[in-house]
Amino acid sequence: MSAEKAKLTLRMDFEDNSILALLFGEHNQNLTQIEKALDVSLDGFGNSIKISGDAAAVKTARKAIEDIYKKILETGIQQVDKSMINDFMRWAQNKETKPAANSAVEALDTWKKKIVAKTRGQADYLKLLRANEVVFGLGPAGTGKTYVAVAKAVEALKKREVERIILSRPAVEAGERLGFLPGDMKEKVDPYLRPLYDALYDMMPADKVDRMLASGEIEIAPLAFMRGRTLTSSFVIIDEAQNTTPVQMKMVLTRLGEDSRMVITGDLSQIDLPANQPSGLSDAVGLLDNVKGIGIMHLSGDDVVRHPVVARILKAYEAGQPPRNGSK
Repeated sequence: MSAEKAKLTLRMDFEDNSILALLFGEHNQNLTQIEKALDVSLDGFGNSIKISGDAAAVKTARKAIEDIYKKILETGIQQVDKSMINDFMRWAQNKETKPAANSAVEALDTWKKKIVAKTRGQADYLKLLRANEVVFGLGPAGTGKTYVAVAKAVEALKKREVERIILSRPAVEAGERLGFLPGDMKEKVDPYLRPLYDALYDMMPADKVDRMLASGEIEIAPLAFMRGRTLTSSFVIIDEAQNTTPVQMKMVLTRLGEDSRMVITGDLSQIDLPANQPSGLSDAVGLLDNVKGIGIMHLSGDDVVRHPVVARILKAYEAGQPPRNGSK
């Protein structure tokens, strides 16, 4: 029989009522969100908050509330939304300090907004992106491995560090035999490349994306289209790379030309290749570790920035599910 978890009740006192009102949210909705996520009881009264529950959860709630209060105080923001609450709870649970929003290393400047690292893993990923010509970003869905890579590419194009962005992924679900699908080539491959379009439109005005797609400054294509090319002055992103074969991975890595950078992203727990077909991503990570100019980042469930339950789901899978196809 397991021992009962230690219980704790503590009181937090604050000086500024107006900041506390923003922290509470309309009808105390922010406190309710924290209560449900951490399984604690929060009682707001006057300039105070009383927290009760499991000792570890109470300490996490206190840390998150302290950090949210400080964020409002320092930035003067007028609204605290659900995503911000989730971010601060995640940082508190991981015992991390929030990355500085104004850090030159940890923020990316796109046309529509600044993209800031939301986890320590993402901050380390950004440092690798700035320091290396080729970076492998590995991790489960929701860790920002592709989104952050696209943000770095957009920043590089905005600063004219590169002349174009090339985004690609293997259309493995169709075996890259696209002829049987209806429509022209763009209509055939677009469903597989939709996440890349979504990231671009989130960081750039729609008319600019459309103009750059038309001019070739941004190119989105299936991996098979990379064969035989030399990609110069380009920022190249290969997404869903766990579904490349070793031959395809070697092919695309050797496309890199002068003044170019490449990011290869993928999730080695989600390989869709036939069971007897090794993953090119797993193969490359094993072969290229410790090669100068190449950075390898392993993101985890702690870096998930979607709904908090997604992080818990991924941690359960990480603990109990062996990798497929012999991947590391």
